[in-house]
Amino acid sequence: MKFTILEMNERFIRFEIEGINYSIANMLRRTLINDIPKLAIKNVIFHLGSVQKENADGKVEIYNSSSPLFNEIIAHRLGLIPLPTDLNMKFRDECQHPPDQACPLCTVTYTLSKFGPCVVYSGDLIPVGDPSFAPVDKNIPIVKLNEKQALLIDAEAIMGTAREHARWQVTSGVSYKYHREFHVPKNNELYSLLKKDCQKNIISENDEILIITDDIPCRHIARLYQYDDVKIVEDDKRFIFQFETDGSLTAKDTLLVAIKRLKEKLGKMRESITV
Repeated sequence: MKFTILEMNERFIRFEIEGINYSIANMLRRTLINDIPKLAIKNVIFHLGSVQKENADGKVEIYNSSSPLFNEIIAHRLGLIPLPTDLNMKFRDECQHPPDQACPLCTVTYTLSKFGPCVVYSGDLIPVGDPSFAPVDKNIPIVKLNEKQALLIDAEAIMGTAREHARWQVTSGVSYKYHREFHVPKNNELYSLLKKDCQKNIISENDEILIITDDIPCRHIARLYQYDDVKIVEDDKRFIFQFETDGSLTAKDTLLVAIKRLKEKLGKMRESITV
């Protein structure tokens, strides 16, 4: 098996795997979607009732701790906010304490206190104790509060995987395809455009043929399908993967975790086979 990184940044990666079949490729795809540990808000406590708050000129005002949305909707939105994930944290059921209790090894606590009129954003979630767990994206809107409305909550974030709920899904747009090459005659009308705009895609060239791949996107290559003189060759032993993350983990860390978990699965499967 051979890995080649074609393109990568913090939240996106495109890579090639050579020497596997489609069964292993699909196992990796499903692992990337369903089986990457992630920190996400699971439990939300709403503090309801009347709240007193002193304004800038020293006057005490009464706010009603409520919002235009049902609490269930707000809790759902909070659960989908990407949080930085420490892969050293444990799952709740792995910790040596009762299930209804929490500890820093498996739980991160957040507070939120906002008074209207205002828009409540993800950046208003404050982690208790460790500021490094502040939400990745600070400008995700949660709810708009009117005058005399307030939102006061405590929340617990725990580790989980997307197999349980979408709140724990790290990746999106996970896909793969076969490595594909296009043999383009030099008299083809797209030849000059391909040479000019798709330099990274060119594999080789001789006096008659330009061989180019779509492993890295280039806007002109999709037009090659309409030409009968272009030969298309696919290699079903080379797979081009790509995916992006929500920022809770980097793309590189996500891929490394997926490979590790895939190896563990295959190892357990091998052990379970009796000769």
